[in-house]
Amino acid sequence: MKNLVEELTWREMIHDITPGTEEHLMKGQASVYAGFDPTADSLHVGNLIPIMMLVHAQKAGHKPYALVGGATGMIGDPSGKSEERNLLDLDQIEHNLNSQKKQLQHFLNFEEGLNKAELVNNYDWFKNMSFLDFIRDAGKHITVNYMMAKDSVKSRLETGISFTEFSYQLIQGYDFYWLKKNENVSIQVGGADQWGNITTGTELIRRMGAGEAFALTCPLMKKADGGKFGKTESGTIWLDRKRTSPYEFYQFWRNASDDDVVKYLKTFTLFTKEEIENLEKVHAEAPHLGSMQKELAEYMTRRVHSDEDFEMALKASSILFGKSTTEDLMSLDEESFLGVFKGVNQSEVKRSIVANGVAIIDLLSSESNFLSSKGEARRNLQQNAISLNKEKVQEDFIVNNDHLINKKYLLLHKGK
Repeated sequence: MKNLVEELTWREMIHDITPGTEEHLMKGQASVYAGFDPTADSLHVGNLIPIMMLVHAQKAGHKPYALVGGATGMIGDPSGKSEERNLLDLDQIEHNLNSQKKQLQHFLNFEEGLNKAELVNNYDWFKNMSFLDFIRDAGKHITVNYMMAKDSVKSRLETGISFTEFSYQLIQGYDFYWLKKNENVSIQVGGADQWGNITTGTELIRRMGAGEAFALTCPLMKKADGGKFGKTESGTIWLDRKRTSPYEFYQFWRNASDDDVVKYLKTFTLFTKEEIENLEKVHAEAPHLGSMQKELAEYMTRRVHSDEDFEMALKASSILFGKSTTEDLMSLDEESFLGVFKGVNQSEVKRSIVANGVAIIDLLSSESNFLSSKGEARRNLQQNAISLNKEKVQEDFIVNNDHLINKKYLLLHKGK
């Protein structure tokens, strides 16, 4: 067996670990699980941390289990939360689970081998269990004092926590017990904020006589500038292209600071220690080129999306930040085009006006209101300040259907 703890240690991916975990992992194939919250129909970049822990476990020869919380998703984990969450119905949770499974398949091998990954849903073992059965069989083994001592509960005592969310750690603990008893899963991994929930599971396993179990958590990812990892001005960075376009996804990694990029390379890629050290040396010689950020952004975009999406993201980036041509602009797919110009002012022009051919002066003024008047439009055109689809145009220019990007867009620039 490859030494999983050693691999995670140099990648700085271990925050807490129970005694004996490394020795247990080195005895032979172990089954390792991480849980995922189905409150959305997409995972986000923060979920990549436990996903990569499972990836490394599988590469080391262990069997990964991805648990999607169909039951716990109906309750809500209070860890790191300041207020109660909205509860989801079964249909919404089922949709979210199916969407997340497709994303997990980008990273874990679910198809073949003795250590192929397994996907499990805790609703399968909770749906037929009565409340009385649960508090009798599991609840009596964990004291309220023990549960109150957990940070996820203590942090909510002043603002208030419902019994529903208070019970979350016991339900998650029972997940670990069920997986240990039925699938011989002996290790749970997760973020540092999950340590309390995970160790409740190891304790429940011990007290219910199901043997020995272990916990391993990864540090919570924080940006060097104090900002929250995975959050930008436009919101959360999701893995689903409908929520975050491949171009925006590429730009998220491309914009990583020098203080963060090495940490990201260690945590989110499969680059070796030597490869990362070589990237650091190249970067140090010309840090203004952002070579590490480029490598990171390419790797992540190809892995989460596709080679074609990476090429499209590069092309889209050159339109905003580099030298590009009208041909580059016209070749962008609609998703990338809208991603590049997200937040830019838009106005609608009747298709028939463009189809019949419209003078650039009219398009700039009365048709689009891009400029306030025909006089202003004429002055800017005479000063060579107006571009249509990245090409300078003159007063006598006529715009028609041939100029439409994706058969429906025109791009107007004034000056830079």
